[in-house]
Amino acid sequence: MTHSPLRRRLVLGVSAAVLAGPALSQAPAARPIRLIVPYAAGGPIDVTARLLAERVKDSLGTVVIDNRPGAGGNIGAEAVAKAAPDGLTIGIAAVATHAINPWLFSRMPYDAARDFAPITQMVRVPNVLVMNAETAQRLKIGTLAEFIAYAKANPGRLNYGSGGNGSAGHLAGEMFKRDAGIFAVHIPYNGGNPAQLALLSGQVDFNFDNLATAAPNIRSGKLKALAVTTLQRSTALPEVPAVAERLPGFAIDTWWGLVAPAGTPREAIVRMNQAFVAALRSEEARTRFAGLLAEPVPSTPEEFQAFMRTELAKYEKVVKASGAKVD
Repeated sequence: MTHSPLRRRLVLGVSAAVLAGPALSQAPAARPIRLIVPYAAGGPIDVTARLLAERVKDSLGTVVIDNRPGAGGNIGAEAVAKAAPDGLTIGIAAVATHAINPWLFSRMPYDAARDFAPITQMVRVPNVLVMNAETAQRLKIGTLAEFIAYAKANPGRLNYGSGGNGSAGHLAGEMFKRDAGIFAVHIPYNGGNPAQLALLSGQVDFNFDNLATAAPNIRSGKLKALAVTTLQRSTALPEVPAVAERLPGFAIDTWWGLVAPAGTPREAIVRMNQAFVAALRSEEARTRFAGLLAEPVPSTPEEFQAFMRTELAKYEKVVKASGAKVD
């Protein structure tokens, strides 16, 4: 049977398309998304970022983690702020980079309020007021009320350590002193680990530490937990009261979330929000985060933006009152 020239062309075209099918299906996927983490690999922020990157790969494709530590997180945050707003670069916004550093550093390489498009908050981790257990026993301090009463009766007798001037532990201590009407001497150390060792060895009396860091020593009995700094009690230590139960409104905790460069298309923000919120709500994320004593806090972009604005305003007062400054 003969075929017309037109029919032969159609048959050949269909055959070519069928033969090309496997090759087309194996074409390279869209470019991966880069997620900039402004801290070193291995820490809680990095761990949670990697967990979520794995969870969203089916909906967003490959998400590559790019660690850019340094300058208290400013180097990584600057890299996010100055990236092309094409939906292919996102990053971590943390309490340090987006609430504390703008008031702590004399010169900032980015504007925390204007240079970013919020995607979603990720997690929050309570801080906890802890005393050296032997010191607490010697001074007969077993509750937050007893702690405040002792500090008021003995101004300047208690001291506390932190990871340095302007660190989260320092600012939590200054905020607590202001709200509780007490005075205690601040002793800055070169990082959180030296501050914790100073507390464990009895060189300082109390610290405001990250709950994930302090929990093993609380459970072992080396540290006495007096209160957590979130508005409500932590599910990880439900028997420990919140400072806010005695000082209403007191809230200072560690948090981080996802942002993109300002100007990133709205449809890209919405798509990433949906993917990461679903990941944060997964059973795997809740279980893994619980191991870090971190609570998932999925949010809309608008909710995260409002939260960061509130935190930025709160820390302006705290940092200025502390007198801490980095030139």
